[in-house]
Amino acid sequence: MSTAAPASSHSHYVAPALIISECQRGILEAERTVSPGLAEQVAARDVVTRTAELARAFRARGLPVFHCVIEHREDQKGMLPNSYLGTMALRHHRMTVGTTDVEIPAELGPEPSDVVSRRATGLTAFYGTDLDALLRLQRVQTVVLAGVSTNVALPGLALDAVNRGYDVVLAEDCTAGSSAEAHEFMVANLLGILTRVTPAADVVGRLPGYATP
Repeated sequence: MSTAAPASSHSHYVAPALIISECQRGILEAERTVSPGLAEQVAARDVVTRTAELARAFRARGLPVFHCVIEHREDQKGMLPNSYLGTMALRHHRMTVGTTDVEIPAELGPEPSDVVSRRATGLTAFYGTDLDALLRLQRVQTVVLAGVSTNVALPGLALDAVNRGYDVVLAEDCTAGSSAEAHEFMVANLLGILTRVTPAADVVGRLPGYATP
């Protein structure tokens, strides 16, 4: 049974913003990531190209694009080995500020109009960051999620956004998990409960028109 909610050509998302989760070289590139399966799925699903197209559609309409990224402190303060991801980051000194790991692929930006929200600790985009304040100051009501991963970051982001009162949309073909099976399971059993699951083309069809000055 599909979890995707039907898109309507007669209604637009209210005050939408695109949130691109953790699309960084240290996560997406097979030779750098601690999750080779995720890097493989990102490539197989063409996540970066699809997400770049979606971001261009938002920018063309004057709508906000956010990049939520990991940038651990050089001294690793605020990090704990209390999860697999935390342990791997500490052990291999990964995703450290100023390194290649934390770079956003050029295809995705960030463009001058984009907002970058940086996280030094924790596993989800709202934790210890300015993301909520930045969204509210731009009067955002609907967040459209893209990026990685459907295993951890995106479910956490979706749940936190729902708890804060946002309407949440998952651009499913702009996302990936650590395996095809993991992605399908999480979309069907968790993300489908928290978000409106829809392809990027339907997201674009429901964006408000070009902003006026």
